[in-house]
Amino acid sequence: MSERIPVKVISPVKVHKPDSSQHDNHYTPRSRIYVRAVSGTLENFRRFFGLIFLSVFAILPWIQYDGHQAILLDIGSQRFNIFGLTLWPQDLTLLAWIFIVAAFALFFITTFAGRVWCGFMCPQTTWTFIYIWFEELIEGSRHQRIKLDERAMNFDKFWRKALKHLAWVAVALLTSLLFVGYFTPIDQLFIEFFTFSSSAWTVGFVLFFTFCTYGNAGWMREIMCTHICPYARFQSAMFDKDTFTVAYDATRGEQRGPRSRKTTREANQEKGLGDCIDCNLCVQVCPTGIDIRNGLQYECINCGACVDACNGVMEKMNYPKGLISFTSETELAGGTTKIIRPKLVGYALVLVLMSGLLVFEIMTRVPLEVDIIRDRNSLYRETNDGLIENVYTLKILNKSQQKQTYLISIVGLEGAKFIGENTVVVDGGEVLTWPISLAIDPYKIEQDVTEFEVKVEVINDPLIDVQVQEPSNFLYPDN
Repeated sequence: MSERIPVKVISPVKVHKPDSSQHDNHYTPRSRIYVRAVSGTLENFRRFFGLIFLSVFAILPWIQYDGHQAILLDIGSQRFNIFGLTLWPQDLTLLAWIFIVAAFALFFITTFAGRVWCGFMCPQTTWTFIYIWFEELIEGSRHQRIKLDERAMNFDKFWRKALKHLAWVAVALLTSLLFVGYFTPIDQLFIEFFTFSSSAWTVGFVLFFTFCTYGNAGWMREIMCTHICPYARFQSAMFDKDTFTVAYDATRGEQRGPRSRKTTREANQEKGLGDCIDCNLCVQVCPTGIDIRNGLQYECINCGACVDACNGVMEKMNYPKGLISFTSETELAGGTTKIIRPKLVGYALVLVLMSGLLVFEIMTRVPLEVDIIRDRNSLYRETNDGLIENVYTLKILNKSQQKQTYLISIVGLEGAKFIGENTVVVDGGEVLTWPISLAIDPYKIEQDVTEFEVKVEVINDPLIDVQVQEPSNFLYPDN
């Protein structure tokens, strides 16, 4: 607890708010953050990861595996197909393991490098920057967008605003269709949606997620990161003095202030000026509108935009880069960051352990489930041959994705005669309801209730050793 970095709760700096008193009849938008475009190493890195994320998101639902959609989370049929793995409601423990592994992976990454997930891979950040790119393409630079919003409505402003929102809606609709495509066959989804033959439920979900994407990335943006996402609130619990975060070197930067580019750095230092020229570019490029010079704040998503902006200024001023950088509190204090430390090692060990348990759970999972139900209408009946017969209903769930042939046999009931067919074929992902009857000579029954097991095993492939034994009872109270 004593090693946590104090996170300041500082409201975002004042953002641009048009002066409505000078434009009584003009369009006046809400106060908002106008993000300035930035270029640099970290920005290229973020775009690279964003491109990978978008590509994976867009391509995965189209991949076919063994004749079916590789990833199909079919909630209606209560099964999730993930390549060769099919998960059923009975396999919710596997999903729990997956969430646990993902959580500890996030804890590990956060302890090591802060909120890099938020800055480089989070869908909210990725789609927000896509929307900002359309803003810049259609409405111009940050300064031009501010002036455009302050102008009275005219044709130029109208078509730019209309085109921008049309582009936003198009991106949101495409995103929604791809997302819904994970839950319903995607090839049919696109054809049916654009031919107006989709079901009401499908159209409803597509429109709902379109609205959510458009609202989150187009309008809410930083509000999602600063007010709604819980991660910002508990991130500091995982930080320590050696966590790499975006930070401002106040020792080097203060006192800040403007100066001529012709004046040497040494001359400015003699005047008491630090390296920060107070250009405010670090604030203008920040998607959450904070001033990183105020210290670590929970709104910071570690996207590194301020790092690239500051490095660009330092390069123009012929100053060393790194006034704002990914660094640790230890390094800012003049020390050396400890990479291997108890908290990080602890998260790593737990992550490896949880991942191993998840792999073990998947590897030892039996792709077959059997349930046997006694006929409750009668305890038993006597056949024409004088045998005592019990009737059961056998349910066989083939949890694999291939058609399987199963052999049904009885274990632990000596002398029992199996009435009916004991070989069945079940399609992949299907449930077979199969009635079976067991008959036995009453002189071989030694007690009122005899326990036994129904054994179901795969016989169509000698390389597959899958079998399940389900217990049940044979009743003969008049014994």
